[in-house]
Amino acid sequence: MLAKIYKSDAGYTAEYEHNYEVPSERVWSSLVSNENYRFWMEHLEITDLSKGGNINFHFNDGSGTIEKITITDYMEGKVLQFEWGEDTVRFEIIPAYTSSRLIMKQFLTKLTDHTPKDLAGWHVCLQKFDDVVTGESHFLPEDEWEKWYAEYKLLVNNLNHAD
Repeated sequence: MLAKIYKSDAGYTAEYEHNYEVPSERVWSSLVSNENYRFWMEHLEITDLSKGGNINFHFNDGSGTIEKITITDYMEGKVLQFEWGEDTVRFEIIPAYTSSRLIMKQFLTKLTDHTPKDLAGWHVCLQKFDDVVTGESHFLPEDEWEKWYAEYKLLVNNLNHAD
């Protein structure tokens, strides 16, 4: 399912929502485990899991380049929010009886040519994250990102023309 994108006071918000038939503790542990990042977001490594703490973004291009990302909001088991370039990314986990909901938001300061790339990237990462949470393994074709990039490019272009 495509992210919903809507205008907000500070720019735009892209919102992804995933529901899981597992307890919120399992979703949380999947989200904050460095061991799990290699399966869904291999560039990230949490070095200090706290508000004001750090996440390393490894460029994985052979240069050894690492960018430090600041955690701007943190509530154990519920919220992980961090800088993402000029934007902010926020994960919220909402528990239900035996299930849970993950809401991931990217707060966009502005829509750029790079926005659809970021949104498609998060879309595919969240598809992979689903497998981490559920313990299942779904095949993603090589061109999965390109498919979603085309969808998000159209969505962002429509937003740009609506403004």
